[in-house]
Amino acid sequence: MLEVKSIKIINPVPKFFETVRHEMRLRNYSNKTIKAYISCLRSFVKYFSPKHPRNLTEDDIKKYLLHLLMVEKRSASSVNQVFNALRFLYVELYKMSYIIGKLPRPMKEKKLPDVLNEGEVLRIFGIVTNLKHRTMLMLAYASGLRVSELVRLRIEDIDGQRNLIHIRDAKGKKDRYTVFPQSLRAQLITYWKTYKLGTRGWLFPGEKLDKHLAVRSIQSVLTRAIRASGITKPVSMHSLRHSFATHLLEHGTDLRYIQALLGHQSVRTTEVYTHISAKGLGQLRSPLDFLKMKDEHILPGKTQKLLKSGNKQ
Repeated sequence: MLEVKSIKIINPVPKFFETVRHEMRLRNYSNKTIKAYISCLRSFVKYFSPKHPRNLTEDDIKKYLLHLLMVEKRSASSVNQVFNALRFLYVELYKMSYIIGKLPRPMKEKKLPDVLNEGEVLRIFGIVTNLKHRTMLMLAYASGLRVSELVRLRIEDIDGQRNLIHIRDAKGKKDRYTVFPQSLRAQLITYWKTYKLGTRGWLFPGEKLDKHLAVRSIQSVLTRAIRASGITKPVSMHSLRHSFATHLLEHGTDLRYIQALLGHQSVRTTEVYTHISAKGLGQLRSPLDFLKMKDEHILPGKTQKLLKSGNKQ
């Protein structure tokens, strides 16, 4: 009788992702980027399974990117992230730049950010009654913080004497300083005393003091406040950062200072706020305003009659 030996099947997929993760860590990529790239590559590997990524061609990758755009209806920014993950895989890891080097990137949508006006910002702050949550939202707006920077703030990062906040290990692995609002000092001290915080540690701890508050928690707080305020704009935590920059610009702050406070590498990124600032565009007058003035002067009766009748023709 023949003896049948058991054959151990080795799944190469876990090893593949482990290798990619290790290589990204060696290059000091952020945890957020690693997580995003691994997610993109999981979908990519699953799509072509059982073919290994090394055995794919330029046409294969082109078809996959078209599939994301045409079939899955992904946005250009989403597909660009997939492109970046694939570029890391084929250029940095496999040294096969010819596979992806000639492929075009999807053109990004040039959308302007949604910005709250100062009255809307005050309405949001007035609705949130929890001291910790209100302090977080006010600080996010007052200092132009990303939500990830907000939740990771430490007590020792607040320099009350110089009115500065030290943002550590921000986007792009860069530190920077931003403004600490003097008007929030008393409230922050009250918050610090109420929650019995020490001189070191997380400024906004979660349920466990050794962990900071989760990003989704403060995002949920803002979502509820927006709903209660009746604001219909598509607003997120990042909208507070956009509003910070826009309002600074409207109050006369130099664009270069705003760039430094936001941590933008290029001033061209910061220039987007010049396109939405009411200081410039909001003060311009539409040609219709001049026609209306002329119409009221020459044909006041007809104009008033149309307004009163609500003529929809």
